[in-house]
Amino acid sequence: MSDVRIERDSMGEMEVPAPAYYGASTQRAVLNFPVSGLRFSRSFIRALGLIKLAAAETNMELGQLDRERGEAIVRAAQEVADGKLDAEFVLDIFQTGSGTSTNMNANEVIANRASEILGGERGSRKVHPNDHVNMGQSSNDVIPTAIHLAALEAMERRLLPGLGKLHAGLAEKARAFDDIVKIGRTHLQDATPIRLGQEFSGYASQVEHGIRRVRQAQAELAELALGGTAVGTGINTHPEFARRTIARLAERTGLTLQEAENHFEAQAAKDAAVSASGALKAVAVSLMKIANDIRFLGSGPRCGIGELKIPPVQPGSSIMPGKVNPVIAESVMMVAAQVMGNDLTVTIAAERGNFELNVMMPVLAHNLLESIELLGAAAANFQEKCIAGLEADRQRCESLVEQSLAMVTVLAPRIGYDRAADLAHRAYETGQTIRALCREEKVLPEDELERLLDARSQTEPGRA
Repeated sequence: MSDVRIERDSMGEMEVPAPAYYGASTQRAVLNFPVSGLRFSRSFIRALGLIKLAAAETNMELGQLDRERGEAIVRAAQEVADGKLDAEFVLDIFQTGSGTSTNMNANEVIANRASEILGGERGSRKVHPNDHVNMGQSSNDVIPTAIHLAALEAMERRLLPGLGKLHAGLAEKARAFDDIVKIGRTHLQDATPIRLGQEFSGYASQVEHGIRRVRQAQAELAELALGGTAVGTGINTHPEFARRTIARLAERTGLTLQEAENHFEAQAAKDAAVSASGALKAVAVSLMKIANDIRFLGSGPRCGIGELKIPPVQPGSSIMPGKVNPVIAESVMMVAAQVMGNDLTVTIAAERGNFELNVMMPVLAHNLLESIELLGAAAANFQEKCIAGLEADRQRCESLVEQSLAMVTVLAPRIGYDRAADLAHRAYETGQTIRALCREEKVLPEDELERLLDARSQTEPGRA
């Protein structure tokens, strides 16, 4: 039994692995791009399957595609969307810049599977990859549509739920820590008091703003390029094809989708993807800041800041017994760094919208979708394995507040900036607290001094 079969494409015959559902065009690309081993994500393959499915239903409805072939395509495309044929998507990310190879990969897989459903053999072309599966479409509108659709679904099902969990967890800690007064820090130096809950409310707000930015990006991604075909003019497609197909995609996914207002912009430019990647970068920057703060606030446990007790999740050292590290926060920081790098790749790729078509769509898709998946997973994991179990060391927080030289700040309106600064310098030189030095020198009456140096009152707006 031969381990290959012969299939044809517009360039002639090609040997294809006998068990494969893909055909000649895909096999040529396999040979042409042995670059990285990186493949399109599950979310992208699902989007391709959904597009081909909806397209077949529309083409049947419009009388362009016979029902027998159309229903077989729908069944095969559903299998692609469900992940049953993922092993057939064999192409490298670093391929033809339009993603034509991957569009043909989908067309061939669906055509051969549909032919099989109709009783034909793989390679028989009972269902044709171009004439039937790709009817009314071009790689140039399908691939950008798949990018947007995959990104929207991944944001909705992975990223936003992860960020939502993290926001809720941080907001809960803000409430739980609201009565704990600690020292604030600016320039990594002691500053005026702040409540630990206030600090965490800032973290929660960062994530909340990130969620809003993602939602704004979704509005741009909701415009789909489908219907523009080769260069945006809509050649070789029915005037109703895009509207009806996009309506079907919206119904199947539950997403708000619409046909692009301008197909030339939708195919030649990838500005919506750049905007979305920018929102993801902003989220990454927020997570980097939050994770890094928590690492420092939990540093020690005895010789660092030590205001937070970070949940121990695994041994921290192969040589130092008992050491525990902030590994979850470190993981989040690495994800953030990856997303920032991905954003640069998306930016460079989007610049290559030469005339009527962008020619770096596969790598743009890969990096954009990776960022969405990474941030969603990291945010959920951060909440589950770190934030949820955080505890405050109340005694440590209060002790550091009392030792801070910045406590003199509240006295400045009463005794003047220069005298307050002098007190801070002398307290530092003698090792005294501001309170002790002020009592010793009778700077203010005892009752007024106690009122002014109340740390909790210093965490609210106003002048004492």
